[in-house]
Amino acid sequence: MPRTPRPVIPATCGERRRTKAGIFAFKGFAFAALSAICYGTNPLGALHLYAQNYSPETVLFYRFFTAALLLFVVILAKGSHFKISFREFGALVAFGFLFAVSSLTYYASFKYMDAGLASTLLFLYPLEVSVLMAVFFKEKIKTWTIVSIAISMAGVALLYRGGDGVPLSTVGLMLVFVSSISYAIYMVMANRIKLQMGSVKMTFYAICFCLVFLLLYSVTLGSGLPPLFTQASSWGWGFMLGLVPTVLSLIFMVKAVKIIGSTPTAILGALEPVTAVTIGVLVFGEVLTGRLIAGILLILGSTVLIAAKRK
Repeated sequence: MPRTPRPVIPATCGERRRTKAGIFAFKGFAFAALSAICYGTNPLGALHLYAQNYSPETVLFYRFFTAALLLFVVILAKGSHFKISFREFGALVAFGFLFAVSSLTYYASFKYMDAGLASTLLFLYPLEVSVLMAVFFKEKIKTWTIVSIAISMAGVALLYRGGDGVPLSTVGLMLVFVSSISYAIYMVMANRIKLQMGSVKMTFYAICFCLVFLLLYSVTLGSGLPPLFTQASSWGWGFMLGLVPTVLSLIFMVKAVKIIGSTPTAILGALEPVTAVTIGVLVFGEVLTGRLIAGILLILGSTVLIAAKRK
């Protein structure tokens, strides 16, 4: 005899709500992962443009010019206004300066060390934020902060010699340190000042002022005014840098924070250096040894611990 089909029991309202909540949370984690992966593609465009003999300041100019145009369109599409107060103007100028310093030193470090290692060392900024908060705002340093710093220093020690066994460039290390500390100061200032504007608008103005400082650097200490790209591939990589690691990374991050909060989003930020390391190895032939993997994991572990504990 054929089996009697089992009756279909309709899902309860509570079960449907839990399912929807689970799907919503999954979207948040997906957005956070996409944001980190997008940001980790910085070396992909930068190193290709370096191969065409463009300077770091020129590459950054095209990256941020493209990003500013795209963010301008996003703000218009959202129906937002562009007005800012005098107080906001001063803060945004400072943000733009720190953005320029951090980006320029980060991109310049690619000239002295593997991009994957530079991206990993840049990821020390959450630890530096904790130290800055303790020094300048008397935030108590907890045991897990000290543990995280010790773990990260062990990771840096393992990275001191590159994949070929040669000690890392002192200039490269200093550039990455300046980049990470500049970004840490930017994060602390953004957290303390608390501008009454959305992330997209704030980033738009910070990038605009960043472009001004980049141009000042180019004409005074750099390679002069950015030359016009002459190859289609150059325009393609410039557009990619403006879109993927800048605009898309920001939009995905904003969406992730709204859904799952800042802490899980920050933890998934560990995918940024992982992406950069993967690109360095697969695309540019950078060497990855067991010692380097151990160092990278220690640094990522220390920053994930900081992010998980800072609630």
